[in-house]
Parts: sequence; structure tokens; C-alpha cells
Amino acid sequence: MFDYFANPSRFMRIANRLLIPLVILSLSTGAIGLYLGLFVAPADYQQGETVRIIYIHVPSAWLALFGYVGLGLCGLFYVVWRHPLADIAARAIAPVGAVFALLTLVTGALWGKPMWGAWWVWDARLTSMLILFFFYLGFIALANGFDRAERGSRPAALLALVGMINVPIVKFSVDWWNTLHQPASLLRSGGPAIDSSMLTPLVLTLIAAHAYFAILVILRMRALLTERRLAALTLRPGVD
Repeated sequence: MFDYFANPSRFMRIANRLLIPLVILSLSTGAIGLYLGLFVAPADYQQGETVRIIYIHVPSAWLALFGYVGLGLCGLFYVVWRHPLADIAARAIAPVGAVFALLTLVTGALWGKPMWGAWWVWDARLTSMLILFFFYLGFIALANGFDRAERGSRPAALLALVGMINVPIVKFSVDWWNTLHQPASLLRSGGPAIDSSMLTPLVLTLIAAHAYFAILVILRMRALLTERRLAALTLRPGVD
């Protein structure tokens, strides 16, 4: 199956067909989710109106982790099979995931100030997310730090694999250490610890964010594939 989807032309044909459905899904679920979350869902009995930042913060955090898992898998496929599509996908994912990681840190600071009385604390969850953001930046720097793009592909892929160690640390930091950050509210053994009035818009914004992430990655992959095809054409003998 990997060989089937690893063909760049075949993959992009399938991805392009998904673009319009993904746009519709992202816009519809995002609009409904934000409306319900910002104007219909009740304020939290402890956090008040501040809790509404959850509809941006939580999807951003999920996408930062989800994106890095994708980055690590692409790094594995490139190191083992040396397939250029894995490198293209990784280069497409990294900036998008980095933006979501940064958005997680910013919204977390905005949420933390009224709750903890400080914009930043060296909490295990916050610190591990900051490290994840640096891994994203490191991948981007390595991948684009050489005169020829392919020279940076292997070291960047190896760095992506090393950074996978941090993913479970981010996810389980609130369980492994005594932190200020609240424990998991969605993926927990006893089921979600959020009332349905807040859970519904949160799930909708999560769906919208994942669809939006996929749209951005597809568009970036399409642009990167076009750049490489043009570069290959210019290197052919007799092509000016």
C-alpha cells in the first residue's frame, strides 16, 4: 500500500480530489464549533469566560503533536526507503506543525496568566511543548540549510526521528509529574471529563483544525513537487 501512495503523481491526484471536501468540512465544522463555543456554551464555574480559549488552544496542541508524529513517520520512511515523497511530505508538514506549536504556546500563555498569575512557568507540559517547537525549527533549519535541498533531507529526517522521543513526554507529562497544567480531559480512561455543552463545540473545532491542517499540507506538497519538477527540467541537457 505504501508503494501505491508513494507515487507522487498518484498521491497528488487523490489529494487534490480531497481538497474541496476538506475545505467544506473545515469551514462548516469550524464555523459551527466556534459559534457554539464562543456564544452558546456556558462559562466555566471556576475559570469563567477565560475557558473559551480552549476552542483554539486544544486543537492547536493536538495538531502540534499530530503534525510531529507525521513528521517522524515521514522521517522514518525517508531514512529506510529514501523515497522523495516522504521528504516532500515532511518539508510540507514542518512549518504547519511549527505554527500550531507556537499557537499552542501563545494561547497557553494567554490562558495561564489569569489562571496561574504568570505568562509562563517551567511546567512539564509547557516546557516539553516548547522543546517540540524547537524540534520543528531544527528540522526546518536542517532541511533548508544546504545549497542543494536533498543534502539536508537525511539529517533533517534523523532529527525528526530523535524528536519523536518528546511526543509521549508532551502527552503524558501531566500524568508523570506534578504540574500546574490540568490533566487530560478528552482522552482519558473514564471518558471525557467535559460537559456535552462544551464537548460538542470542542470536537467540532478539532475536526475543523485537522481538516485545515490537511489542506495546508496538501497545498504545500503540491507547491514543493512543482518546484522540484521545474528544478529537474532546468538541469536537463539543452534546457536553458
